[in-house]
Amino acid sequence: MSATRPLHAWTSRAFPVPLPETHPFPIAKGGLVTARAMTEGILDAREIHDSRPAPFEWIERVHEPSYVARALTGALDAAEIRRLGMPWSHELVARARAGVWGTVCAARAARVHGVAGNLAGGSHHARRDRAEAYCLFNDLAVAIATLRAEGAARRPFVADLDVHQGDGTAAIFAADSTVFTFSMHGERNHPARKERGSLDVALPDDCGDDAYLAALDRHLPAALERHRPDLVLYQAGVDTLAEDRLGRLALTRAGLAARDVFVFERCERVGVPVVVTLGGGYARPIEASIEAHLDVWRAARAARDRRPPVDDVVRFDHQGDDGTESR
Repeated sequence: MSATRPLHAWTSRAFPVPLPETHPFPIAKGGLVTARAMTEGILDAREIHDSRPAPFEWIERVHEPSYVARALTGALDAAEIRRLGMPWSHELVARARAGVWGTVCAARAARVHGVAGNLAGGSHHARRDRAEAYCLFNDLAVAIATLRAEGAARRPFVADLDVHQGDGTAAIFAADSTVFTFSMHGERNHPARKERGSLDVALPDDCGDDAYLAALDRHLPAALERHRPDLVLYQAGVDTLAEDRLGRLALTRAGLAARDVFVFERCERVGVPVVVTLGGGYARPIEASIEAHLDVWRAARAARDRRPPVDDVVRFDHQGDDGTESR
């Protein structure tokens, strides 16, 4: 690891969740990506930080207190559990809170170092008042709200390139024009009823590399220029891969890698820090998703190395439940 160009990353590997063997959500994926990133030298052990459960105060900046209370105590009703798509457990709550922690800390680190990320997170379907599609708490929205409470992230930009629309994030910030929600997703994929974000780019089934990258080039740079953000949250899902069981698009690994390089370079051009979240990836076997997630972090490493040196003297976690940054 370069002493002056660290790439800080948070992991939720300490928070396993018991799921049935047949469940489609690959709960071990984040830990596998973390281990491989260390083995291959993409990340150094000193750059990887274990997340902790985020304090309730952070989560309630976005989610309704009554919903948070039900989620924490296991009082979700049958309809809410169906929308969540996985069984409730104390471990699931701890894992979701850790995902929030990681994205908040990574956002703080990105503001100092230019690039940082969460090897979990990207729970972009969660709404203010309910869980949705494996997402209990919306870590992207909570990171924005928490940084704003600290006087930062006045014009955040969510670049959501998961194959599924970031409908929860779009709904949460629908009335807030200072938050730009950009989503490029499968037109016929979840959710069936899309929310209206700041800019939605819907792609047809079987969309391949050339069409995908052309659409990204046509829309993302112009949106960045128009909004002039002070922070980009990059939802870097890899479920656009042709091999993905839930994707319906047809990108190759090389096409996805080109996507990642493009996003980081465009953010670099406008001088905005980037925080990366893991997002979706549901290939079976899971190795195809793992490789694509690692490519995201290779691109993040290259982007971090291009940024100016910064003395690594700031801690981005907090002591206690007030959410303050310690130095």
